[in-house]
Amino acid sequence: MAKTRTRGPAPTYSRVVPGVSGRVLVVDDNKVIRQLIKVNLELEGFEVVTANDGAECLDMVHRVCPDVITLDVVMPRLDGFGAAAQLRADPRTRDVPVAIVSACTQQEVESGIAAGVDAFLAKPFEPTELVRIVRRLAEGKDRRDGRRGAPAGRGRG
Repeated sequence: MAKTRTRGPAPTYSRVVPGVSGRVLVVDDNKVIRQLIKVNLELEGFEVVTANDGAECLDMVHRVCPDVITLDVVMPRLDGFGAAAQLRADPRTRDVPVAIVSACTQQEVESGIAAGVDAFLAKPFEPTELVRIVRRLAEGKDRRDGRRGAPAGRGRG
């Protein structure tokens, strides 16, 4: 006898920590990586919006107004460095913290620093390290927003 489903599909749940920690725009052309980053950040109370590449990031950034952006480097249409450089060139997004989540070779780090990237996380990464970096960047943005007119003082790390 064949098995039959007696209940509908099971609902999916995310544990969301009370008091959202901020909004993160996650940009990666790999759907699995995007989902992995999204789930780990949502479990820590972040609201997460995703984009498939740098061009989509630039299309979305003004609508979603993220507190932090994570960017892969190698993506179609517009790579992470190009997206970071355009974000820094736009007065509306120049102070949004950007983290590169990629292989993080020495060349990538140097190119990222030149593009104005705030932090780097090497793949494969530990979820706790991802959350630590995003939280640090989000908290730094909150402090900068509280003292408008002061320099952003981006740190590296």
